[in-house]
Amino acid sequence: MTGQTAVVFLVFGAVLGLLLWGRWRYDLVAFAGLVVAVIAGVVPEDEAFSGFGHPATMIVALVLVVSGGLVRSGAVQLLTRAFIDPRRALPAHIATMGGMGAVLSAFMNNVAALALLMPVDIQAARKAGRLPRLSLMPLSFATILGGMVTLIGTPPNIIVSGIRADRLGEPFAMFDFLPVGGAVATVGLLFVALVGWRLIPAAADDSAAPDPMAEVRAYVAELVVPEDAALVGTPIKPLREAAERDGVELLGVLRKDGTKVRVTASATFEPGDVLILEAAPDALEEFRSAHRLAASDKAWHQGTGGAPEIVEVVVPEGARIAGRSAERIGLGWRRGTVLLGISRRGRRVRERVRKTTIEPGDILLLLVPAGAVDDVVEWLRVLPLSDRGVRYTATGRTWLAIGVFAAAVVAASLGLVGLPVALGAVAVLYVVTGVLPISEIYEHIEWPVVVLLGSMIPLGHALEASGGTALLAGGLSALTAGLPGWAVLAVLMVLTMSLSDILNNTATAIVAAPLAIDLAEGLGHNPDPYLMAVAIAASCAFLTPIGHKNNTLVLGPGGYRFGDYWRMGLPLELLVIAVSVPLIPVVWPLG
Repeated sequence: MTGQTAVVFLVFGAVLGLLLWGRWRYDLVAFAGLVVAVIAGVVPEDEAFSGFGHPATMIVALVLVVSGGLVRSGAVQLLTRAFIDPRRALPAHIATMGGMGAVLSAFMNNVAALALLMPVDIQAARKAGRLPRLSLMPLSFATILGGMVTLIGTPPNIIVSGIRADRLGEPFAMFDFLPVGGAVATVGLLFVALVGWRLIPAAADDSAAPDPMAEVRAYVAELVVPEDAALVGTPIKPLREAAERDGVELLGVLRKDGTKVRVTASATFEPGDVLILEAAPDALEEFRSAHRLAASDKAWHQGTGGAPEIVEVVVPEGARIAGRSAERIGLGWRRGTVLLGISRRGRRVRERVRKTTIEPGDILLLLVPAGAVDDVVEWLRVLPLSDRGVRYTATGRTWLAIGVFAAAVVAASLGLVGLPVALGAVAVLYVVTGVLPISEIYEHIEWPVVVLLGSMIPLGHALEASGGTALLAGGLSALTAGLPGWAVLAVLMVLTMSLSDILNNTATAIVAAPLAIDLAEGLGHNPDPYLMAVAIAASCAFLTPIGHKNNTLVLGPGGYRFGDYWRMGLPLELLVIAVSVPLIPVVWPLG
């Protein structure tokens, strides 16, 4: 071992130890480790920040932006309504989401599959009143497991197949990974859904605590049925029952002339009907977008362009709107703003929302033109409340957003363009077509995660360049001397998993696949079972958030610490080895 290799191991050991300790935030620890490595001379100064432009870092950032666009367009709500029931028990929810993620990951990049389902899972958690951390990590693991099933599901499979073609003259076929990968994915998904989620530690702080104002901010609101809405001519009663499941109470329906509709079995919706609702802002907006309902103020529709913003404000004494209604002060035609709802300290508003006299202490839910929030708040002389992240959904662009995303995934899967470029194109098209406002682009990126990846990638390269990975490979050869084939497979999988947890699955596959062929040839065995062991193990980076991009993606939204992953990941990796080692020689004979 050279002095440079020893320094790299020391830096890696210190960084991983501090990350597992969790005393300081992971991005600070990783960046500090990078700085120390540069000062020590094991990372060249001109390569110190190369990780911030690495494709893996860009993929993570762009996936978060694309996920924001899918939420804004209503694509996520479409999936949520189709497949997710918030009343479902958590194990059943994880099995449903994980099954969807695994199937998608088999035929599209598993990072893209998680990008599609992660916001769905977060919304489902919010509806069910539980923390997203209980289901996001299982979802990440499920999408990783699903990628093992086909050639295109995950980069390690593609790399192993390519190395097989270079060394042995023929690549693996599309579904050569299915027998072993399918069995591992099935067993792993069952473990994650039934047992694994119970091993996730509780949140370390109150960052994910329930909103103490949640009950106060249930709004009485009104929405209009447009002439071209699918609700026209449909019965009212089933919608009332469906709304209750989504956390929305349908208080009543008014015709255009103001008469109240008696909700009977035969009562149906007509164009221009006004729905009087009570709901939290997120549930209200999801209900509006799901049924293509409109804001009630015609002046807003005629005078507003761009993507509007939803804001909550409290009315103090002396506010312009205090003692008057939104209709009386001309909120719509003067400021292009709609009063969506009113929350009045537990008392239910009885009049039409825009005709209701506003009282000091009321909390208002406003739909404001893009970029005009400060002006409207100042004009009304009201006080804005903290942003709860509720965004107006551009329902007219749902299928456009889905189509652009699907085309990018297909193009990347077929090798027509790299995944970072494909996702970058999606982000650009989302902005150009109005799916995602440019002002929100950077809001969706988890910057601490970007710093973590950007700092760890140069350290991983230093480990390889200093001979650290070669040293580990030589140790494996000595360790497995004289052992039977199945034992060599087990040791190879353990080493490959360990490398994948520290480096990343792509780099690990590049290092481990040639080693697997050399080991097999030295034993006089068929290289295929050893290559299959590498492919499975390289994808099983479940102990840390840096081994696989999917684990990194859920780090911020799930509120996880670096040391949270191994609690569910370690038994899952042991289970993968227990399933794979006896199965691989059956499907791919050693002789």
